[in-house]
Amino acid sequence: MNKIAFVFPGQGAQYVGMGKDFYDNFLVAKTIFEEASEEINIDMTRLCFEDPKNELTKTENTQPSILTVSIAILKVLEEMGIDCDITAGLSLGEYASLVKSNVFSFGDAVKLVQKRGRYMQNEVPIGVGTMAAILGLDREKVRLCIEDSKQHGTVEAANYNCPGQIVISGEVNAVEAAVKKAKEIGAKKAVLLPVSAPFHCSLLKGAGKKLQKDLEQLNINDPEVPIVTNVDAKIISFGSEVIPSLVNQVSKSILWEDSVLLMINKGVRTFIEVGPGKILSSLIKRTAGAAAAEVNIYNVENVDDFKQLLKVKLGV
Repeated sequence: MNKIAFVFPGQGAQYVGMGKDFYDNFLVAKTIFEEASEEINIDMTRLCFEDPKNELTKTENTQPSILTVSIAILKVLEEMGIDCDITAGLSLGEYASLVKSNVFSFGDAVKLVQKRGRYMQNEVPIGVGTMAAILGLDREKVRLCIEDSKQHGTVEAANYNCPGQIVISGEVNAVEAAVKKAKEIGAKKAVLLPVSAPFHCSLLKGAGKKLQKDLEQLNINDPEVPIVTNVDAKIISFGSEVIPSLVNQVSKSILWEDSVLLMINKGVRTFIEVGPGKILSSLIKRTAGAAAAEVNIYNVENVDDFKQLLKVKLGV
């Protein structure tokens, strides 16, 4: 079996200029940018292509901009007949998977993630929380670091990205204590991340509750394409599973490594990262390598990447 998975990036993948060549060359991509601008009353082309006031780094702008670029590229792929058997996205990227699977519309999704970004940013005052990346320790050792540091406050695992790469999140003193402990027990690297909030930990439960109210107003359909959910690393089959999954995702760990392994176990041998950056391609490569699984990984963030994919997949 050689199934194809579309995977979509999350926050942190953004950069000025992302998506511009798709906007310039494909009407279907231009239409997505125009729809996003209309839905959330922001000039999405100016934000993504120029960012004159450094607005792109604000979470409430970052999230809809990445989603817009990802869906614009997705629509171009679909127009050329490239499709997937299963889909997943890292945190915010899961919303692109839900759009791909027609669980809800792009218009609804782009408004939703703008609110999601705002809720996540505002839930914890700036300076109270932070995040850190720990490299070179397995899950059990990171768990020990966390347990050892809870006396200093809230600290939890936020992202299981790939073997040997785990992100933690929580209150500043507790995260700093866990970083120190990780270095003591042999981490290759343990560093605080330049983030404005402690994403994917229990400090953000209130943001999830606000998001739930918005989700309950949407028309949510059963997925047309299987979606692997971050919080459980399992396949969502029914629309009724979507709201609990997205609400929990705000304040619980992202099981990306587990999600990739599930897709491999379901027969995925080709991963196509759709959207800005190459973060997921790197994580998938490491996860597949550790599992001794042979996979093909493609990244489509610009038109040159797209043309290369066409040659490989369609022989153009």
